[in-house]
Amino acid sequence: MDLDKYLADRAALVNNALKEALAGHEERPKNLHTAMHYSLFAGGKRLRPILTLAACEASGGNKEDAINAACAMECIHTYSLIHDDLPALDNDDLRRGRPACHKVFGEALAILAGDALLTAAFEIMAKTPHPDKGVVVKAVYEAANAAGSLGMVGGQAVDIESEGTEVDFPALEYIHIHKTGKLIRASVRCGALIGGAGAEGFSALTRYGESVGLVFQIADDILDVEGSIKDMGKAVGGDAKKGKATYPSLMGVVESRRLANELVERAVSALSGFGDKAEPLRAIARFITERKK
Repeated sequence: MDLDKYLADRAALVNNALKEALAGHEERPKNLHTAMHYSLFAGGKRLRPILTLAACEASGGNKEDAINAACAMECIHTYSLIHDDLPALDNDDLRRGRPACHKVFGEALAILAGDALLTAAFEIMAKTPHPDKGVVVKAVYEAANAAGSLGMVGGQAVDIESEGTEVDFPALEYIHIHKTGKLIRASVRCGALIGGAGAEGFSALTRYGESVGLVFQIADDILDVEGSIKDMGKAVGGDAKKGKATYPSLMGVVESRRLANELVERAVSALSGFGDKAEPLRAIARFITERKK
């Protein structure tokens, strides 16, 4: 399949839906909405929402059925990036090739923009036009669980606590699974739920999401070592400067890449019971280790 075209088409679909779902620049408070749009439409691969759409289609649903859940995942992801860049956390000045939200709008408004995007995510997802509202509730639960203290925020907290300390492999895996993996897993599971996956299919897509979620963070760790500011759109080498626990720092780049490739094969293997409708998911799994940004 032509993955580049698929990703571009799905990203455009998500972007259009996000513009329709969120308050516009002209609505008060204008500065807040401008800050939200600034970060949300700064570019990005839209990988999480695309995984939601792809999992829905692989499960027999239509991409339009899952567009609200897809938009919600991107709102949660963007909120996390805004907050991650703040001086109290990663203190990064660049995001996606341009000044971070707090460098343009100030720290206070950046915090509020992140808060508003997180809240908007659940508002958008709750409007999912599914005939079974129980399915919508389950999807909202998946997103909330993945974003909170038992997911992304929890992983971020342990990541901060571990800076400058010796971290063993189980702790490193915990950080990566929670900080990055849980939201990617939830993106896939929400799509599967809305698409009507049966118990066996849902379990298989969960295994896929877990593998892809972990490999995405390993690939990010490697790119922080080998990537460039031009390609990444942000500073590189920051993990080592901050003493962060990463796969390359613990295992080396070669072994990290081997593990990433192993996880990709595990993800693809999980889809063995699916037909051609799951081909985008297979292609995305392989793309993650090949990307340059």
